[in-house]
Amino acid sequence: MAASFLDRLRTGEVLVADGATGTNLQQRGLGRGVSSERWVLDNPDQIVRLHADFIESGADLILTSTFGATSIRLEQSGLAARTAEVNRKAVNLARQAAEPSGTLVAGSIGPTGHLLKPLGPLEEADAVAAFTAQAQALTAAGVDLLVIETQFDLGEARSAIKGVRSVSNLPLVVSFSYDRGTRTMMGVRPASMAAELADLGVDVLGINCGRSLEDNLKALGELRSSTILPIWFKPNAGLPVLDEDANPTYTISPEQMGVQARSWIAAGAQIVGGCCGTSPAHLAAIAQAVKK
Repeated sequence: MAASFLDRLRTGEVLVADGATGTNLQQRGLGRGVSSERWVLDNPDQIVRLHADFIESGADLILTSTFGATSIRLEQSGLAARTAEVNRKAVNLARQAAEPSGTLVAGSIGPTGHLLKPLGPLEEADAVAAFTAQAQALTAAGVDLLVIETQFDLGEARSAIKGVRSVSNLPLVVSFSYDRGTRTMMGVRPASMAAELADLGVDVLGINCGRSLEDNLKALGELRSSTILPIWFKPNAGLPVLDEDANPTYTISPEQMGVQARSWIAAGAQIVGGCCGTSPAHLAAIAQAVKK
């Protein structure tokens, strides 16, 4: 039996996570405004192909295409009634790509897209229920770990952790997006995130998406000094620039990403990959740099 995610971390192994889902699927034909969860059902071959491309590029771990697969967020694409089906199917597609190589499969859990009361319309109990249902479906379908990612609000993150831990004992990563440099849009700093969440049954703390590579590296330094837990680090391939059709493009080359990846390990990250704009070519450069 292959070593588990946590066992591999305990040995000190550096793990390479995959790259972007949305931006890569858009380059492969996913329409603007169409969720990747829709393609889980309607174009599964493209989902499997992207997983396989990241594995071929050196990923030790791939994320399911379920970032927006809470029932709350699936309402936007008319799939709320099929929440369990979407999550199960996404895990099966990831497993299809991963099993020949033994690559780990992580269940992706993103934010609901709504603020909790009193700042927004979402009741905490409804958020917890949505996260519980998604975590239960992902766990039952056979993921190796769960990743609560791109969080910006401590209240929603706590709701997600509560939901996950009510139905799953799988290893849990919680990753925040510092899209204001070293703060989230709600003003949360890495040190605050670590202090608030580390004792809630979380195994790994992380940073993903965010702003520039330089800003994300600063956030990584603050997080490393604030926790003894392993760190997950999946920054964007730089800041997006809009082309003439208002489509985002990312200017950091695969070679530049690979060079930068060495500094992520030096700063204390143990699981590294990329978020928006990170192609299989970027991922290959990252894997080559950190696996030397």
